[in-house]
Amino acid sequence: MVNRRIEKGVKRGKRFEIEVDGEKLVAYEGETVAAVIVAAGRRTFRWTEKKKHPRGMYCGIGLCHECMMVIDGVPNTKACQTVATPGCQVKTQRGLESQVPKVSKVDGFVRSRHPGENRGPDIL
Repeated sequence: MVNRRIEKGVKRGKRFEIEVDGEKLVAYEGETVAAVIVAAGRRTFRWTEKKKHPRGMYCGIGLCHECMMVIDGVPNTKACQTVATPGCQVKTQRGLESQVPKVSKVDGFVRSRHPGENRGPDIL
């Protein structure tokens, strides 16, 4: 496994592992899934639906859709916006997978695996 992280002068959080396409990768507390994958030297996050072209990290701030992966069983999840957690299961996405994100309702709030989509009840 390649390590592309800057080591000198950097303090990192707790070390743990995530699994990406069956391969164990080292992650540190506070890193996004995308950061872990790039640090391991991987470049392909998904394959396009029609032409089967590889896609990887592009903007890194959640504006594009190039880093969508299947994370903990949820397709179309942006890896650059998802914080890595111990034991996280990540798969390279092939095509569109499913267009419907998994959501749950807790305490009146809709919880989604997609950042920015967590909403509470409308209050005027």
